[in-house]
Order: sequence, then structure tokens, then C-alpha cells
Amino acid sequence: MDGEVTTLWALCTLSILAAAAFLCAALVVALRPLLERYALAQPNARSSHKIPTPQGGGIAVIAATTVVCYGALHFLADGAAAMPLAILFAAVILIAAAGVAADIRPIDVAPRLLLQAIAVAIAIYAVPPDLRILPIVPWWLERIALVVGGLWFVNLVNFMDGLDWMTVAETVPITAALAAMGAIGVLPLQATVVSLALCGAMIGFAFFNRPVAKLFLGDVGSLPIGLAVGWLLVLLAGSGGRTAAILLPLYYLADSSITLLRRTVNGEKIWLAHRSHFYQRATDRGFSVIEVVGHVFAVNVVLAALALTTALAASRTIDILALVIGIGVVAWLLFALARGRG
Repeated sequence: MDGEVTTLWALCTLSILAAAAFLCAALVVALRPLLERYALAQPNARSSHKIPTPQGGGIAVIAATTVVCYGALHFLADGAAAMPLAILFAAVILIAAAGVAADIRPIDVAPRLLLQAIAVAIAIYAVPPDLRILPIVPWWLERIALVVGGLWFVNLVNFMDGLDWMTVAETVPITAALAAMGAIGVLPLQATVVSLALCGAMIGFAFFNRPVAKLFLGDVGSLPIGLAVGWLLVLLAGSGGRTAAILLPLYYLADSSITLLRRTVNGEKIWLAHRSHFYQRATDRGFSVIEVVGHVFAVNVVLAALALTTALAASRTIDILALVIGIGVVAWLLFALARGRG
């Protein structure tokens, strides 16, 4: 019986991945003429591309993820299981709409952050009320902290989406690891399906974003991807996987946070476009795009393996050891990127 369940789960997993990848690729092909006409990204101070390139591929990623999630849950769960996802995807659509506006015409920082904060608050509302990450903190204070942290996470994913395949190299290992944790019972079914669908959609998008990219995600993709992944990490942390929830996005957290701190100390306007991230400095110092994203992907695979180990072992000693190793690996990557070829 266990063998039959395992086989069925494997078939469901492959079906969700394949459906999301195929649907995303098909939507990209259908939408690309419109994106080339209305959503061209012009090179700026932050850009790694040299010629105008269509953006907005995130529309296909988010649409494919949403459709496949609801299709899968229709067969795998009852209607009540879809309610948290309805709230989550309402937030995803709201923040994607803000991304569309930003992709077509830049909007001021204040209204952009306000819309993002509302979307993050809605997503946190979709988290089960009894889910706690730090029970010693008052419930209301923890929820406020999650909204603030979620807002930062959404923006750091957006900040890091400045190189071909970068978001693919980050999102695919994270969502694959989250899906594996769902398979061993750490995450609920809804979160597992979201992880699989988003992983598949990013795989479908990867073909069009390969260096030199013919299509970018745009804010319409990076912002809702950050929101969905952040929501999944909150669920993971609240399900006993606090260490895993730190390990999985550790490279993004380190690169963005250190860069923000450095720019703040230097008196720079942190909301303006720049090329100060470690991955951007690496391409300026001799690394090819493929080399940078290859290093990032390899480190993320290591972090995913460490996160899975902590979930399986459920040991404080293993948690501490995994964190030490993860921090060491990320520190090595940051040092290598900052040093460049010189």
C-alpha cells in the first residue's frame, strides 16, 4: 500500500510540475507580442542588459501557478482547503497589478510600498491563526513583524531580479525543497501544491530567460513570486522548520541586506537604481552571467539540502551545524562574487 501511495504521489508531483511548465511556456508565447509592444525594459543604471528587452513574463508564471494550483486541489482536496489559497492569490493579484503599473510606467515609492504592504498583510491573513513562529512573542506583535518582514522579503526578491536566470536559480531550489518537505509531512497540502506549481512555472519560464534573455519577469513577476515564497517560508517556520526557513533564502537575504546596509552607511539613496549587489559586481569584475547564476544555483542546492536535513533530523545540534555550514557557504559565495576575476 505504501508503494502505491508513493507512486501516486510521484505521478501527482510530475503532473503538477509538467502542467505548470507547459502552461507557463504557452502563455509566454501568446503574450510575447503584447509585451514587446507595451512593456519594453530600457537599460538603466541597474540593468545588466544592453538593448531594450520585453518584460512581464511574470504574468505567465503567476497565471500558470494559480490555474494549476486550483486544478490540482480540485482533485486532491476538498473545497475548504482552497480558501487560504483564495486569500493568498488575491494578495498575489494585487501585488502583481502594482507590478504591472511599475513595469509600464514608474510610480512613486510611497504608493508602491503602500500597495505592497496591503498585499503582504492579506497574505499573512491567509496564514492559519494558530500558527506561531515565536510563541513567546505576543500574537499581534508577531503578525506585525511578519508583515514588515514580508514587505522586506518581497522587495529583496525584486532587487535581486537583475540578471538572467537569477530568480530561476533562486526559486527553483527553494520551491523544490519546500515541495519535498510537504511530501514528508512538514507542510500542508496547499503549500506543497503551491511549491510544485511555482517550481514548474519557473522551469517553463527559464527557457525564455536564459542568457542572453529574450524576456524578463518584470515587477509583475518578481513581486508576487517574493510574496508567494515568503508565505511558504512563514508556513514552514510555523510548522517547526524555523532553521530551514532561514537556510533556504539565505543567499538572497545576505546579498540584499548587506548591500542595503552598505549603501545606507555610504549615504546613498537606497531607492534609486544601482549596480551594488554582489552578483552585479561580479559581472562587472569578469564573471560571465552563466558563471554567476551557476554559482548561485549550486549554493542554493546546498542550502536546500541543509534545510531538508534539519527537517528530517529535528535536532538542535543539527540545526546549529546546518546554520554554520550554510552561513559559511554563503559567505564564500559573497566573497567570490565581490572579488571577481581579479
